[in-house]
Amino acid sequence: MSTTPRQAANARRAVSYFFIVLGTVSGAWAARIPAVKTDLGLSDGQLSYGLLAIAVGLVVGMRFAGRLTDHFGSARVIVPAAIGTALTIIPPGYAPTLPALIASLFLYGLVNASLDVSMNAHGVEVERAYGRPIMSSFHGMFSIGGLLGAGVGGLFALLGLGAGATLAATGIPLALVSLYAGRHLLPADRHPSARQKQESAGPARWTGWIVLMGVVAFAGLVGEGAAVDWTSVYLFEDLHASETVAALGFAVFSVAMTVGRFAGDHLALKHGPVRLVRVSGVIAALGLGAALLIGSVPVAIVGFALFGLGLATIVPQVFSAAGNHDPARAGQAIAQVATVGYTGLVAGPAIIGGVSELTDLPTALAIPAVLAAFMAASAGALRPRAPRGAGDTAAVHPEP
Repeated sequence: MSTTPRQAANARRAVSYFFIVLGTVSGAWAARIPAVKTDLGLSDGQLSYGLLAIAVGLVVGMRFAGRLTDHFGSARVIVPAAIGTALTIIPPGYAPTLPALIASLFLYGLVNASLDVSMNAHGVEVERAYGRPIMSSFHGMFSIGGLLGAGVGGLFALLGLGAGATLAATGIPLALVSLYAGRHLLPADRHPSARQKQESAGPARWTGWIVLMGVVAFAGLVGEGAAVDWTSVYLFEDLHASETVAALGFAVFSVAMTVGRFAGDHLALKHGPVRLVRVSGVIAALGLGAALLIGSVPVAIVGFALFGLGLATIVPQVFSAAGNHDPARAGQAIAQVATVGYTGLVAGPAIIGGVSELTDLPTALAIPAVLAAFMAASAGALRPRAPRGAGDTAAVHPEP
């Protein structure tokens, strides 16, 4: 079934909204973690159990999200997954005990996985309908959502309102609007023959290529996780910047990543995913390397900006490649890659912290720089396959 330009444009706006949903919910939760910690009187170690529950829920959810998406179609999964994600973030804000917090965050992670996989899979469908790269801009919308959510969380904190009120005021409107946005997604049965082929062939297998893409995503997300937790610490403790200046480390990283994601589609179209990821990995490695080796606050801030700019386009290109690798099993391929990749967000900060205990923080932060170089070296694996199945993947990512 062909897609009209108007349908494709409406679907692109709808998918962008769902990326904003996940980013906004994530940002609002992150902003109110300190309030939840204080309300329950948790130690850092106890809080880590709750945060780990999100990761466990994500990993468990990924086991089912891919097959659900491929079986029912991404359009049928996104809306209930978005509503569920927006609503399941509310109970953690009202959790009366640590066990209740752990259980509610596990549920949130479980539902979150279905939204993550289905919206990326539908993004690949929309990208295929456009015939040119647009996946990076979707991930840019996630970054915008994160900033919006953090802003809402900060405003509610300033007004003295609790974490539960913040998350309810964020989640309920997003859930309601999701009902409307879902009407503009591409029809679920656009490629029934591909879905029948997927169902008759059974579940997707783990292949060497899928594992490699997962490892590339893991490498990128280790860098993102390290930037969240350690850039400000490095500036403050190792370079002796003021707390205000130290806070700029993650700020410039986030802004640069957002800008890079919105520029990524044009760059992917012009240069192809292989060259884009190769150059991006080199930029990220050199930026972080300079920040660590030169030991100057201004250079470090510029280096963190380059690190964010370099990482910005890599994970979107990996997800796009995974979704196009076998269109009939796009959901499962994305879920498999995400299962490996998202452990980087969880493991990254812990790895950096552990190595810094044994050596020092600059040495530990060299790990994401080395991983960025690995991503550059692995870029050839993203070269598009010959067209097959439901869609012309080579038309989406022309390789000059």
